[in-house]
Amino acid sequence: MASPQTTIAVVYDYDQTLSPTYMQDDVLFPRFGINPAEFWKRCKNLVENEGYESELAYLKAILDYLEMDGPSNAELEELGKGLTFFPGLPEMFTEIDSILTDEHRAIGVTLEHYIVSSGLKALIDGSDLNPHLKQVFGCEFAEDSSGRIAFPRRVISHTAKTQYLFRINKGMLDPNDDVNDHVEDELRPIPFPNMIYLGDGPTDVPCFTVMKRFGGHSIAVYNPDDTTRGSFRKAFQLSGSAGRIKYIAPADYRAGSHLRLVLEEMILGIATRIVANRKQELLDGTTSAPTH
Repeated sequence: MASPQTTIAVVYDYDQTLSPTYMQDDVLFPRFGINPAEFWKRCKNLVENEGYESELAYLKAILDYLEMDGPSNAELEELGKGLTFFPGLPEMFTEIDSILTDEHRAIGVTLEHYIVSSGLKALIDGSDLNPHLKQVFGCEFAEDSSGRIAFPRRVISHTAKTQYLFRINKGMLDPNDDVNDHVEDELRPIPFPNMIYLGDGPTDVPCFTVMKRFGGHSIAVYNPDDTTRGSFRKAFQLSGSAGRIKYIAPADYRAGSHLRLVLEEMILGIATRIVANRKQELLDGTTSAPTH
């Protein structure tokens, strides 16, 4: 039996997309007295001189720097309460649901929010965003016998993030599900045309590419307070000759902002299409009464 396919999924990167700061700089480094410049220099050395992948390099650096403190995942979640966000968050998640009309809801249209990040899942899990999210996918640490973070349990690189778009698409949210299992298009609960992806730059290119290829929607955001214009340029280049995306907007999630208007119109467009498709399906499935 075909899936109703009435769910709309909005998927977000985290660092520089939902927050103007990197989550490590925001809460982790201040709590444990880590010098950011030295930390990222250590990561760069691991990549350039020891052959580490960048995400594994920063996870190893975290474990090295926190060896004496040895926090648990629960302690990292507690730190997540201090994460800061762009204007309008987390209020947007509640507000934006109200744009769906009674007609949309009557046909079963719902809105879900996901984060797919190369950052630490535990920090996002403890943040004010988490109650509004269907699922968070991020890097994770396993704990040793004494309950201290000890080894990377899950690593999500910027290229591996695309796997999680397919997990959302197929409804395979449990990491133990084999996302490579074949699922017919009509059985996938959230087809790509029902998905919107928000990111901020080159590390989101694989996700932007998947969305474009399979009929999804994308927005690149930039920090309007970045006086160097570097943040804007990252987004602008994606919409130029590269043709990765159609829309760029300042990362302001407040009602009435450019970003909110674009995002809301995308959601309404998808919802209206879903209603039209469902009505047509009902018509096609109705047999007219015999005439005399």
